Amino acid sequence: MYIQAIHLETSDYPTREYYPFNLPIFQKPLSLSFSAQVTFFIGENGCGKTTLLQAAAIRSGVQIWRETGRRRVQHNPFVDKFPDYLRIDWSGGRVPGVYFGSNYFQFFSEILDEWAVNDPGQLKYFGGDSLVSLSHGQSILSYFRKVFSVDGVFFLDEPETALSPKSQVELVNFLAHSSRDGHAQFFIATHSPILLACPGAAIYCFHDHDIRRTDYEQTEYYQIYREFMNGRDNFITRG
Repeated sequence: MYIQAIHLETSDYPTREYYPFNLPIFQKPLSLSFSAQVTFFIGENGCGKTTLLQAAAIRSGVQIWRETGRRRVQHNPFVDKFPDYLRIDWSGGRVPGVYFGSNYFQFFSEILDEWAVNDPGQLKYFGGDSLVSLSHGQSILSYFRKVFSVDGVFFLDEPETALSPKSQVELVNFLAHSSRDGHAQFFIATHSPILLACPGAAIYCFHDHDIRRTDYEQTEYYQIYREFMNGRDNFITRG
């Protein structure tokens, strides 16, 4: 493991009224230890899994390529301070990392295209083709094929976005292959039961006020999909 554990210190929060400091799951000190090369964060929307993923990436020195500078109707002066309260335990010193966010990927693709205007060789580091010339799903897979070949830590937020079920299976194989020799470690926030099936992965469920490790068959994602496939008429309301 490059990252052995993460710890959240809550005693000196600057506020408990503003997001993300007001999320119930972050109201008490938190320590998570990791023993698998692939770790999943799961839970309902708004539970805090992406917030923790991004904070861990930032504290690991990873650049998050996102558009900034836009004004907000309700400004939150505390939203960028959360990573300051997270501590990372490294096994042997910090290593390079990559952050992928499904909602930021288009912005990154456009920035990469701008770089390639003056230096086309930049594209070879991200699949070889202009990512904006491919479909959304194709560009994501092309990006993953290239960057997963680099040693380091990868933080992925809902990488299944825009991927067909077949492409999700391909992504699972990427994860399994890249992590097999111990040179890549993954932290992934997801809603996909296909990705959760990655062999040897650890799954942490964000629920209520706790984060707990759980087995694949015990996840709500697996159970809902299984019940739906076995009796979809029970899920669909016909008007």
